[in-house]
Amino acid sequence: MWDSRGLGTVTVTATNGVTVKRLNGVDALMLYSETPEIHMHTLKVGILDVSGVSGGYSRELVRSVAAPRLQALRPLRQQLVEIPGRLHHPMWVENQTIDLDYHLRHLEIAAPGGRRELDELIGRIASTPLDRSKPLWEMYVVEGLVGDRVAIVHKVHHVLADGVASANQMSQAISPRGPQVDDGDPGPHPGHTSRRLLRAAGEDHLRQIGRLPALVRDTAAGVSQVYRKGRERDTNPDLARNFAPPRSFLNHVVTPARRFATAPLALADAKHLARTLGVTLNDIVLATASGALRELLLRYDGHADAPLIAGVPIAFNTSPDRLSGNEFSYMTPSLPVHVDDPLERVRLTSVSTRIAKENHHLLGPTLIASWLNYLPPRLVPPVFRHQARRRDSSMIMNLTISNVPGPRELGLVAGASVDEIYSVGPLVVGSGMNITVWSYVDQLSISVLTDDQTLDDPHEATDAMVRSFAEIRTAAGITAPLTDVPAALPLAAAARS
Repeated sequence: MWDSRGLGTVTVTATNGVTVKRLNGVDALMLYSETPEIHMHTLKVGILDVSGVSGGYSRELVRSVAAPRLQALRPLRQQLVEIPGRLHHPMWVENQTIDLDYHLRHLEIAAPGGRRELDELIGRIASTPLDRSKPLWEMYVVEGLVGDRVAIVHKVHHVLADGVASANQMSQAISPRGPQVDDGDPGPHPGHTSRRLLRAAGEDHLRQIGRLPALVRDTAAGVSQVYRKGRERDTNPDLARNFAPPRSFLNHVVTPARRFATAPLALADAKHLARTLGVTLNDIVLATASGALRELLLRYDGHADAPLIAGVPIAFNTSPDRLSGNEFSYMTPSLPVHVDDPLERVRLTSVSTRIAKENHHLLGPTLIASWLNYLPPRLVPPVFRHQARRRDSSMIMNLTISNVPGPRELGLVAGASVDEIYSVGPLVVGSGMNITVWSYVDQLSISVLTDDQTLDDPHEATDAMVRSFAEIRTAAGITAPLTDVPAALPLAAAARS
């Protein structure tokens, strides 16, 4: 089957009836861009209160509850199959069962088991790549947290799911009833022959060649529209120029080690602030990040005199039923870190995101994703490996900032309430920080991932995010204190030298 948008969704049926699906271009990019320094997995962290579990918490209970829920999520049974000679993007084959002895792991956290100790452990989990000979995920159950809590850390490769698909997986996994059981039996591993895989690759290449003329026309039209619209707009010296991210402490050759930090805010506070200022919740998230980055730039670089550029993923398939795959592109709004006035930062952020969204729409939401289908599998990975070892700056953006709507209902698993959820995506070449914000029920959950060279302490970034948010509220005339998130682990104060 060929996706109507030309995104490369192709299925092949083996002789035993098992269906495999080829990676689309964005999926393939997530795979090919992985290097020893750049790990392309994402993290989903759920903190559970197990005090209400009937009969008490135990590892045996975890296994009995997790097994059917994980088995019901078909993407977690998928494994990559390489095409002989790497003549095309790999394909997914679906295993019959999940090897829980491999994928489900237990860890004990060091006392006192608070936010800082959990975040430090998660950083270590994030520092190692996933084994490509297995289905590309691992799940860690972290025990020993204060207050009868355990943490579930789901480490999943980005090739398997983007932010929307991951959120949908999480919503199903933590629902009281669990995921809807899929009765379809994939049967034994299909053992596809090289001949069948090569034939499917050849047929797919012919389809792609057939699409090229239309894709070239669409590209020319989209670029022309963006160019014309850009000439119509007034030049704003406070906005960054496209493809010109300034030098900063964020940008350097990324190391393999990872550090992680989290902090919760009340979602109601963020929505109230957005309404008060007449902007979107996404504008508030980006403006908050701008204020935080300004503080860190002044601390580490000694100046903050030029706007940064953020890479912000935008999903073009937000279906609540989609559990796998990558169907997103990027917009690159300017971050006004050079502006001291917090309300002016909000205004400029709103202007830059509006322009970025407009350009994204004019160019075509799926255009870049369609071109990624033509990535040459043999040539691209060596290029990324070379860049990861040498490039100290991205040509497009300074850092990644994601804002993803997560589950709206409180998770309940076998009597354990899911009190907090955090998520973070990977670092990219030349960029040592990723900020991901998930909304979950009544929380706005902030996660920051860095390497071990970017900050002295990753909680400096989350602390700065909280301070920046409070600063915007004060400037907006909101005098009430920040709303407590009573179910959350206590905030971790950054260690300052």
